Amino acid sequence: MSERIWKIYLSGEIHSDWREQIEEGVNKMSLPVTLNAPITVHEDSDDCGVAILGSEELSFWHDHKGALLNSVRTSTLIADADIVVVRFGEKYKQWNAAFDAGYAAALGKPLIILHQPEHNHALKEVDAAAKVVAQTPQQVVDVLSYAIKGSMPLHKYVKDAAE
Repeated sequence: MSERIWKIYLSGEIHSDWREQIEEGVNKMSLPVTLNAPITVHEDSDDCGVAILGSEELSFWHDHKGALLNSVRTSTLIADADIVVVRFGEKYKQWNAAFDAGYAAALGKPLIILHQPEHNHALKEVDAAAKVVAQTPQQVVDVLSYAIKGSMPLHKYVKDAAE
């Protein structure tokens, strides 16, 4: 009998290496997962619609074409995911991440929200829809490990929580 492969969708902020940290962590722990994500090259995501379907004079229609085209990938991968992780970064407002979290919640997908404590108030409604709210990519890896394998982490914060 083969081991189940969990499909994890990594949504949100594209200006840091959090996805790579999660990928490294799940590989290190040999978790049976497939990681998927939106297009993370900002220019490609913005310009895909006009590059494929033709230019637009107005920026609204330029953006609209790109958003629709990107939604083909995003909605398909979120719908197919076992777990959706949504990262809200420190520097930019990620409206798309909030939309992805809401879409995943509407589909009944387990959500792991990842953000810094200073966003607790701003993201309280998003956090309320989540199964888990994490502050670091390592915590996300540990959550995935616990959910998939039932293994407890051996990190310092477990010891700290017991004190």
